[in-house]
Amino acid sequence: MGWTVDDMLALGKRHAELEARCDLDGLMKTLVADPVYEFHPVGLGMSGGECVRRYYTELFTSFIPATTGYTLLDEWVNESAVVQEYEIELEISGKPESHRVIGILVRSGELLGGERVYASERCIQLMTGKLFDDLEPL
Repeated sequence: MGWTVDDMLALGKRHAELEARCDLDGLMKTLVADPVYEFHPVGLGMSGGECVRRYYTELFTSFIPATTGYTLLDEWVNESAVVQEYEIELEISGKPESHRVIGILVRSGELLGGERVYASERCIQLMTGKLFDDLEPL
């Protein structure tokens, strides 16, 4: 017996729950030591545990506190990945913003090898905060 769809779904849900709770240490335990994150369509990315830790610190410090609501629109799962589509509502400088985000959590062994995020450049800038300028071309 190998890795199953149920295993992948459980890992993806655990990662999402830890992210929603801003549990950085727990979240990092769902990832391999050298995860790779890609942001599309802007064609930027990052890799490595320290860089990804910085990303989540930015996300937890600014993006999540600005979130006024979100809806999981759909989810697809196979043995290799969990794909989640969200509608995220934010309040930035007193003004509402709405963003569609698709995240693809990819498996590496029994952990996540990283994520591919599809969102507008504005949303990616908000998600990555000060880290945006340090992202590298894919």
